[in-house]
Amino acid sequence: MGMEFELKYFATPAVHQAIREAFPVDYQVYDMQTTYYDTWDRALARRRITLRRRMENGQAMCTVKTPISDYGRGEWECLCGDIGTAIVELCKLGAPQELMDLTRSGVEPICGARFRRLAGSVALEDGAVEIALDQGVLTGGGREEPLCEVEVELKAGDPIQATSFAQALAWRFRLVPQTKSKFRRALDLADGGNDGI
Repeated sequence: MGMEFELKYFATPAVHQAIREAFPVDYQVYDMQTTYYDTWDRALARRRITLRRRMENGQAMCTVKTPISDYGRGEWECLCGDIGTAIVELCKLGAPQELMDLTRSGVEPICGARFRRLAGSVALEDGAVEIALDQGVLTGGGREEPLCEVEVELKAGDPIQATSFAQALAWRFRLVPQTKSKFRRALDLADGGNDGI
């Protein structure tokens, strides 16, 4: 199992530029188009499971994420263009068998996101984090909402170091934590702002 540990913050294009100037690392550019899937009755969302297919610079990557802790999530991914085939492959990689059980009757696209990501690696004393600067839109229910945020994701080392780095970054650039994932915000759009799930 992969484990994802990241912290997110609201941002503006000006903040993105200021961070790039403060951390002049080699930023890679990714054009992302994400589609989130669930069952008709939102069985995955109720269990805080995220299932997505993301086109990353034209390459299809399917991912499932499961809850572990406040900032950490189990994560499995595979290169696959078809979400039904991907579910089988993700379970072979170690994703919970519950995913197969919950999606036996099929899944459907429910919301999404389109954004450009600039991602750069920053070395820490005993590890590394990735700074991701995302700007675009969330989509759901025929509606769109602007997206502009900063993510700090642990790539190597201890989550405590990543948290310290993220907190220092937030203090320096006056960043406000974003407590909802892209999926949750897009799902709110799809469900007309209903926070009930």
